Amino acid sequence: MGDILEFKRKSSQEKHRGKTLCRNGFHKWRIKVDKKFDVKQGKLVTLSICERCGKEKTELR
Repeated sequence: MGDILEFKRKSSQEKHRGKTLCRNGFHKWRIKVDKKFDVKQGKLVTLSICERCGKEKTELR
């Protein structure tokens, strides 16, 4: 038989790491490199993604 591996449960702090900041509105936005152009409005569309929670937001410039 093989070796027995013991799995350690994640603590509450490790499980919810970084989510409390996003819940309170302090996201860590990173701009996605894709440059898109909105044909109807004639503007560039910037897609930002939060590194912690994965929420997306778009901005017109």
